[in-house]
Amino acid sequence: MAAAVAFRRFILAIALAATAAGVIAGCASPPPKPETMRDPSVNFTNFKTFGWTAGGAVDAGDAPLNLLDANIRAAIVDVMKRKGYVEAPAGTTPDLRIAYETARAEKIENNPVRVGIGVGSWGGNMGGSVNMGSPSVRNFTEGTLVVHAIDTARNAEVWQGRVSGKMTKGSVEPAAINQAVAQAMADFPVR
Repeated sequence: MAAAVAFRRFILAIALAATAAGVIAGCASPPPKPETMRDPSVNFTNFKTFGWTAGGAVDAGDAPLNLLDANIRAAIVDVMKRKGYVEAPAGTTPDLRIAYETARAEKIENNPVRVGIGVGSWGGNMGGSVNMGSPSVRNFTEGTLVVHAIDTARNAEVWQGRVSGKMTKGSVEPAAINQAVAQAMADFPVR
C-alpha cells in the first residue's frame, strides 16, 4: 500500500515537472529570423550576372580587403552561384550589383525569474525539489548583416536581406559568416 502511494506521488511529481517545463519553454522566444524585402514588380529571371557596387569593387590600387570582408564576399558569391547567377567578368556591367553592410550594437539581455524542478529517487526513497533563481541582466553584442541587390539598369534596389544575432567568439569565423550570409539570403530569388 505504501509503495502504491509513493508511486502515485512520483507520477504526480513528474506530471507537475512536465507541466512546468512546458510553460517555461512556451515563454522562451525563438531566435530572430532573417528579414527580406523584394520589389514585387521585378522579374529576377531577367538577371543573369552579378557584381559589386562601385564602392565594393577591388582594384589593384584599392586598399586591400580585410579578412572579414573577404569572407563575407566569398560567402555571398557562393550563395549567388548556388542560386544560378554568374559573377560578371571584370570590366563588364553586371545585371545586379551586390552591396552589404555590417553593424554591431551593444544590447542588454534581461532574464526574468528562472524556475527549476527536479524529481528523482534512490533505492526506495523518492524526492523532489523546486528552485527559483533571481532575475539577471547582462550585456551582449548584437551583429547585423544586410545584403542589398541593385538593378544596374534602373539603379534601384530590388532585394534586401537582413539577419541579426548575438555575437560570440566564433562569430567572425568563416563557418559562422557562411551561415549568416546563407540565412540573410535564404529568400533571394533563384534563377
